[in-house]
Amino acid sequence: MNEEWLIEQFKQLHRHPELGNREYRTTEFLKNILQANGIRTLETGLETGTVAVISGRDGGPVVGLRADIDALPIQEESGLDYASEIPGVMHACGHDFHTACMLGAALLLKEREYELPGTVKIIFQPAEETEFNARFLCRSGLLDDVSVFYAGHTYPWLEPGTLGIRPGPVMASVDQFLIRLKGVGGHAAHPELSVDVIPAVGSLIQSAQSIISRSVSPFDQAVLSITHVESGNTWNVIPEEAMLEGTVRSLNPEVRDRIQKRLEDLTASMESSYGCRAEIEYTRGSDAVINDAAACERAAALARSLGLNVVQQECSMSSEDFSDYLSLAPGAFIRIGTGGQCDAHQPRFTADPKALFPAARFFAELAASELEHPGSVIRR
Repeated sequence: MNEEWLIEQFKQLHRHPELGNREYRTTEFLKNILQANGIRTLETGLETGTVAVISGRDGGPVVGLRADIDALPIQEESGLDYASEIPGVMHACGHDFHTACMLGAALLLKEREYELPGTVKIIFQPAEETEFNARFLCRSGLLDDVSVFYAGHTYPWLEPGTLGIRPGPVMASVDQFLIRLKGVGGHAAHPELSVDVIPAVGSLIQSAQSIISRSVSPFDQAVLSITHVESGNTWNVIPEEAMLEGTVRSLNPEVRDRIQKRLEDLTASMESSYGCRAEIEYTRGSDAVINDAAACERAAALARSLGLNVVQQECSMSSEDFSDYLSLAPGAFIRIGTGGQCDAHQPRFTADPKALFPAARFFAELAASELEHPGSVIRR
């Protein structure tokens, strides 16, 4: 396996993106390469994705590497000569890069398999963008023996050859809320005969926006965004119902709990304040990604020994289900500098292939190093 070959596999993945839980071609593509190189794959119970296993000497530790394999429903406008051939679907978040990177790491580890004092499990996870497949895999029993997890993610604001590594919280938890208000509709000329939900919605929006500024310390990072509001369908009728929904993001579990409680209390107050019934559906998604300090220290030291530049990555209020793996064992979520035209989830997103082979080599060496010199890993 060499750099030219790995870049070609990346381009093949980029040309043929697939949405979450539909990554059939991608899964077949990966299994064919892995199995052709003598790498065992595990059935996960999911229709797509797989776990590759590189087994060294028995009885040693187990290291987990994670790659996500799904694409996004976006029409590509990158101008690349290997742009997506699937209308309305593209790898706009770099998952093709992650997949190729960990595929390369798998083949590099296979070359030294009999020297490894343990096992590496490489998880090719489907539907990171849309489903709870990380949670499913973590509950499947396949990863119960893993002592440390690592994952990488493209980052256009760092140049190729640079890694962003930071201990502590690096990605936010993600929650979704849906609030429904029900009053009494009527003619707009006679509001006194109605229970108007519109003033209630306006008040709830204003009050909800104050939760962050008045219930969260300025030293904590949190976001509450209301993104969808609906009520009524004409100009002269007071509507009977209204709804609003949005998202809450936080890097601190205690702050997350506090925001949920405040939003639930505000919703309950709509009946006494405006006479309308109000219900909230609050759905918790992924937890915050909190990197283990010791794992970050080891990864950074190894990266520098390989000639890579290491900087402290920025925190993000975006979410990542890699947090589910970190509920099983400590680890680190690492940013991979890939340059590019713009941030992720945009039609012009690109990842420089020059960053691919160094990243694959880094993760292969990191896994091998964890097996040869296990850190002070404490399973949760």
